[in-house]
Amino acid sequence: MTRTHAPVSPPVALTIAGSDSGGGAGIQADVKTMEAHDVFGTSAITATTAQNTTGVNDINVLPTDHIAAQYTAVVDDFDVGAIKTGMLATADVIDTVTECLADFAGPVVVDPVMVAATGDRLLSEDAEAAYESLFEHATLVTPNADEAELLTDRPVDSAAAAEAAGRDLIELGADAALVKGGHIDGDTGTADDSDEVVDTLVIAESATDATHTERFTHPRIDTDATHGSGCTLSSAIAARVAREETLTEAVAGGVAFMERAVRYGIDTGAGPGAVHHLVEMRERADREATAAAVERVVARLVEANVETLIPPGGMTLVGATRYAESAAEVVGVDGRLSQTRTGLRHNAGVRSGVGSDLAHQLLVAREAFPTLRFAATCRFDEAVEHALETLDGTVVRGEGDDPTEAIATAIGATDDRPAAIIDAGGADRHSTVILSAADAATLRERLLTLHEALITE
Repeated sequence: MTRTHAPVSPPVALTIAGSDSGGGAGIQADVKTMEAHDVFGTSAITATTAQNTTGVNDINVLPTDHIAAQYTAVVDDFDVGAIKTGMLATADVIDTVTECLADFAGPVVVDPVMVAATGDRLLSEDAEAAYESLFEHATLVTPNADEAELLTDRPVDSAAAAEAAGRDLIELGADAALVKGGHIDGDTGTADDSDEVVDTLVIAESATDATHTERFTHPRIDTDATHGSGCTLSSAIAARVAREETLTEAVAGGVAFMERAVRYGIDTGAGPGAVHHLVEMRERADREATAAAVERVVARLVEANVETLIPPGGMTLVGATRYAESAAEVVGVDGRLSQTRTGLRHNAGVRSGVGSDLAHQLLVAREAFPTLRFAATCRFDEAVEHALETLDGTVVRGEGDDPTEAIATAIGATDDRPAAIIDAGGADRHSTVILSAADAATLRERLLTLHEALITE
């Protein structure tokens, strides 16, 4: 029996950029990022590079007629919704791409790639001026601070300076400019804060000579593993505008996507790793496995009838995906585990987005210890405190007006990933202890160990 063909028709985007043999940047990053946004990625390769996480060893710029042929092959066959440019390498390549784009009516995102994250130059010095003609076709240009300085000949060391550089880039022909703040020491325009990154979007008003500015502020991630971040962000924006998001929506979504892609980067190679181009796809895929792991823990607790551990209001048990950033990405028991006349039971199943205090507490703990993924609440009294000594990890204690504050104080007082976190409670809540672990099997064993210690006292 044959099956009915059921094709899908995602939007199409085109990247015109160089190839990164290390897979973290360039064409490879662009196509992966487009796919992660449910957009079909096509490509025109401008150059091949011999590079890895430690540096760029060689660059081979392709003939311009071949670059143009790649472009023509794509646009003649595909309904391209947006184009993104990356590494263009030489003035001749920039001129060729500019000619190609002359008849393209859709949005164009220009990432003026000049220097690799390793410091290796990816654009000849005589090619910088050639960008001005390309900017006339740009819906958006996305330089980092260093690139903006080279393009505008002004220092870009604050959000205010980034805004001024953005206006300069618009005067050069672009419709809008996103000056990325990763290389700026967090100046928001009011106070310096090196713990924050401020990306500055300047948009030309269509009916006037005025500009409109949006700023996107997000926490700085403590890492040097940012290889491919510029390529990935510009590709994410291009994919989103291909999906017909507004430019502001696309930039906001792209910036949020990049924050997660950097935090959960790929640790591979001898040098700094790459950003995680598929992080959101992996997070969604991770939910099913996480739910299954939580269900296995619940089944074992029910089997063992761990009545000694159940708090007065019932036990909450949750698991976070490896990339969880919100309660929607935390899987938990929908209805607490409670002691009944027939043993331990829960009233509902396991699902994502269970909005328990424990889900938020786990996310707070993950800020300091990102490998923590599973947690369960247990009753707390003198006997439990004594039994905690049988666990194979650090026990910390926190206090605060609410459960989240209590967890934050506990986590802030240790450098070790905790096995148990004591919430001392307050006037309106019972004292509890949270057992935590990096994996479901370890959490299960810690719960059973604590239970055995209590019943044998």
